[in-house]
Amino acid sequence: MSINRRLFTDADFQEAMERQLRMRVFKDDHIVDSGGVILRFDDNTVVIQSSVSELAYHNRRDCEFFELKRRT
Repeated sequence: MSINRRLFTDADFQEAMERQLRMRVFKDDHIVDSGGVILRFDDNTVVIQSSVSELAYHNRRDCEFFELKRRT
């Protein structure tokens, strides 16, 4: 089972990036990305890497970002 924590602030995104936490991304109430880690972010865009060659660019304003934690 897993629990999700929504990322709001730059500090939230920075922590998730530094800890290489797995992410789940929603847009219009649909999952558009799952399992990748944040490679970089700015005020407009969050770049998530799901595999060595797979990068996704998500608009920070249009999407919701959740840290995916495993419940122990």
